[in-house]
Amino acid sequence: RFDPGSSNGKTAVFGAENGGSIPPPGTMSVSAIVLAAGEGSRMRSSRPKPLHLICGRAMVVHVIHALEKLQPDRTAVVIGHMAEQVRAKVQDRAPSWANVAFVEQIEQNGTGDAAAIGMTAFDGDDYDDDATIVILPGDTPLLRPDTLDELVATHVANQNAATMLTSLLDDPTGYGRVVRKKDGQVLRIVEQRDASPDELDIKEWNTGILCFRRDLLGPALRNLTTDNAQGEYYLTDVIAALASMGHRIGAVQAPPEETQGVNDRWQLALAERELRNRTNRHWLLNGVTMLDPRQTFVDVNVTIGRDVTLYPGTMLQGSTTIGDSCEIGPDTRLTDCTVAHGVRVEHSVGHQATIGAGATVGPYAHLPAGSVVLSNATTGAFYTASVS
Repeated sequence: RFDPGSSNGKTAVFGAENGGSIPPPGTMSVSAIVLAAGEGSRMRSSRPKPLHLICGRAMVVHVIHALEKLQPDRTAVVIGHMAEQVRAKVQDRAPSWANVAFVEQIEQNGTGDAAAIGMTAFDGDDYDDDATIVILPGDTPLLRPDTLDELVATHVANQNAATMLTSLLDDPTGYGRVVRKKDGQVLRIVEQRDASPDELDIKEWNTGILCFRRDLLGPALRNLTTDNAQGEYYLTDVIAALASMGHRIGAVQAPPEETQGVNDRWQLALAERELRNRTNRHWLLNGVTMLDPRQTFVDVNVTIGRDVTLYPGTMLQGSTTIGDSCEIGPDTRLTDCTVAHGVRVEHSVGHQATIGAGATVGPYAHLPAGSVVLSNATTGAFYTASVS
């Protein structure tokens, strides 16, 4: 199975500032808040935005998987639009280590309000708990576990009040800009609608992925106002509030292709292409041959053995498992299928089917749900399997 969080040559440079050392694993108390309450009207869809699929996995579930290296004590998922549908999917698909809890934002009053609602999922008193809270949007499916791990490690090592994940773009239109002091320290984040012309020229933008000390975040959230162009509670205003009190605000940069959100179908397609490239690269480096990776589509939950050849037009979806030394394709789609070793499948479609070792399937075979092709069998052309 492919781990979409592997770094695969990520170019961002991370590390503790001012000589700080990275805390060893297991010594940091971390919880997470995933913001997944929005409607996503630009998707033009009856499906809630967090549940749109990328490589066979819902966007918000990709975000939860990005927390893997942090192993959060609890992950609060803030739901709102079509809340029950989002809750059901996340409950079914989120990894058990994430310790997911759900809180609902009834009215969409901004990211600051959503974060405050997310904080209600955590036990204890904000004022007496200096644990780290990571807040991240539910529409950043390309975020890697290594990036979040380094963000939190740097935050803790430098004893920051808050640490932001930022990126650079030549044209960051639509994103909040990171305003720094002359000495380079973060001063505040200004949203696009509230920015001056000089601030709009800033290339560094806020990804919406931040971590805070809990004892400072809770009180700051309770003091937010709606004095801005959108009349909402901005989570980003917490940065300015903490900086004005003299607290240290850190920033870590990551590549924009990893941190940009998905807001419409075009951005969804771009994210799909990027994650497919990561997935295919992983399998190519682990003993799988693809005659044309650009025409080979493998979901993130698929498992593939060694010495497998995938021909153009192959689609492996869902939880499909492919054994060693198989040849799949061309123009073959297998969904939630189990394929033993040494199998040949050509120009065929299968759904929840089982193919025994050494079998030859196709061309133009149809394997419906529950069907079985026995070991060493040959189906022949235009075969439709029966279901017992």
